[in-house]
Amino acid sequence: MRLAAHITRFSRLLHAAGLQAGPDRVLTALAAVEAVGLERRDDVHAALAAVMLDHREQQAVFDAAFDAFWRAPGHAALASAPVSATEVSPSRRLAEALAVVQAGTLAKAPPAAPAAPEPPVHEAGTGFTARERLQRADFEQMTAAEYAWAQAQAARLPPPVAPVRQRRRGAAPRGRIDLRRTLQAMVRQPHTLLPRYTRPRQQLPPLVVLLDISGSMDRYARLFLHYIHGLMCRHLRVQAFTFGTRLTNITRCLRERDPDRALARVEAAVQDWKGGTRIAGALDAFHRDWSRRVLGARATVLLVSDGLDHDDSQRLGQVAARLRRTAHRVVWLNPLLRFAGFEPRAAGVRALLPHVDRFLPVHNLASLAGLAAALGTQGSPGRRAGPVCGPKGRP
Repeated sequence: MRLAAHITRFSRLLHAAGLQAGPDRVLTALAAVEAVGLERRDDVHAALAAVMLDHREQQAVFDAAFDAFWRAPGHAALASAPVSATEVSPSRRLAEALAVVQAGTLAKAPPAAPAAPEPPVHEAGTGFTARERLQRADFEQMTAAEYAWAQAQAARLPPPVAPVRQRRRGAAPRGRIDLRRTLQAMVRQPHTLLPRYTRPRQQLPPLVVLLDISGSMDRYARLFLHYIHGLMCRHLRVQAFTFGTRLTNITRCLRERDPDRALARVEAAVQDWKGGTRIAGALDAFHRDWSRRVLGARATVLLVSDGLDHDDSQRLGQVAARLRRTAHRVVWLNPLLRFAGFEPRAAGVRALLPHVDRFLPVHNLASLAGLAAALGTQGSPGRRAGPVCGPKGRP
């Protein structure tokens, strides 16, 4: 019974740190630890990691939580006393989770509300303000309060495309004289000559977002949804789709003005959240059911995915080539580009890379804000630029 209590408490710590460690995994973890025994600390670590982790990017948080909670090897010194968050916690997410678990308020605490933006406070020993640090902080490493603040900031970021000049002209206070409207005004008021002016109209081109919601993309996808919702609230023409093992159109869900209600509707509509990834199948379904409806008028496609695909890479390359032929521009946003040594080794990444116009990172607020500068000035509206990547696949 003591072991079960410790594993339950450990699962609560992981859940507070952002891992999906629910009651079902507690029972599986208890069976796994009983199977390997408590003689070796490494065996317990491996058994719990096999049950509690969804993808390898969670390994660092898990290792820090394990070291903080199970502080001594063997079962004789299993953690039962409160754990100090300053002992071995390299992650601010973990430090916050430890504080919540120690206070015993995990089950009672309401969901964290988005924190109001605070004035910048200069940190000792650095040239950055606290807000500037958060602009460059990885979404995966943020605490719950920081993540809520980042969601609110993402909804206010500028659109990632520049306005396109239209053929038709509109009324303006100054510019070129509109002879037709000037003469029409003179008919109504013959003794008055008030020139009317005109100038070219500009309109933002439509956006089509294909968002990967697999387990490895969970934290990035949820924040990107707030970014899309903010764009749609500003009356931009955005069509949004999620994909994991299937394609789901969530455009109507995100038209809800309230962000919490909009995200709740998305949660209810999407059935394959945090599952596997089948990019080829999703792109094929998009071509079959939606491409002719949404890819007109110079639409830019934002493919948000880490490229870790379970489909056949040859088929993926074929459907990606078709997407590039039908869309005005295809932009691939990949959170894996946050790593300095990133190389396109995965088969899915190599299959997609030749068929995109831009390959850019999307892992923090700075990268999201930089989309406007990276995409808004890329060539003329009628030209297609090839992939802009370095020798290792980096932009």
